[in-house]
Amino acid sequence: MNMIDTIRSVAIIGAGQMGTGIAQVFATRGYTVRIHDLSIHVMELSKLKMKKSLEKLYEKHQVTDFPETILSRVTYCDTMRELQDCNVYIESVFENFDVKSNILYKLNQYIDEHTYLATNTSSFSITSLAHMISHPDRFVGFHFMNPPPLMNLIEVIKGVHSSDETYNFFWTLANDLGKTPIYSRNTPGFVLNRILIPMINEAIYALSENVSTPEQIDNAMKLGANHPIGPLALADLIGLDTVLAILKTLQKECGNTKYCPSPLLEQYVMRGHLGRKTKKGFFEYD
Repeated sequence: MNMIDTIRSVAIIGAGQMGTGIAQVFATRGYTVRIHDLSIHVMELSKLKMKKSLEKLYEKHQVTDFPETILSRVTYCDTMRELQDCNVYIESVFENFDVKSNILYKLNQYIDEHTYLATNTSSFSITSLAHMISHPDRFVGFHFMNPPPLMNLIEVIKGVHSSDETYNFFWTLANDLGKTPIYSRNTPGFVLNRILIPMINEAIYALSENVSTPEQIDNAMKLGANHPIGPLALADLIGLDTVLAILKTLQKECGNTKYCPSPLLEQYVMRGHLGRKTKKGFFEYD
């Protein structure tokens, strides 16, 4: 199946860190992409981030097309109405159930029996989100890792109503994007975050209890467990607000105290120290 021939254009809703990265992945593979966000400022930042990212990848010979060629495949849309003739939609807004539900409810007017819809949620139930959609059989979880242009994994998650045809479409699409798809049952946190987020939380607890410094905690996992990046630096990359949101979802859905967020994490988020996107988290960034 030649996926590019079957897809008119891909709509990405949310021009933040993840939405921008997902749009870049599609555009790099030759797809026509439309990206929408309620904030004009966020979309302007998205353009700059994508341009900078592509220029770096081109310099390292990790993309073959000129950055300008790839960027020409991406259109930024002020209104959701401009997405109406796309046939693949991917929601990638902030990890908040009400916000995601509202987006999916608004997208519903463009979804029919020939349209595919996915959410990039990292923790919420696909079945619960599907309640906003009149064609829940056309809906799955399609969870990219951060940053999408560099990370090879995509989790593909079926809800109760997701059809095999829709699931297979997105599985094939993941492969066509040059990614490796894995199956996950529709359970809180799916595979990766069910394992990863508690590890990050434990590292934050260790920091709050003065077990060691941020640098040494990260070095312990890099040098002792062969992780390419330490848990605190990874938390900064993901966004501390996103880490906190996932922990709260895990705690609520699983009812287990092991997912209780570290008070230190909550303090950082309350202060607006969210990691790389605010230039300050457990580490500081230029």
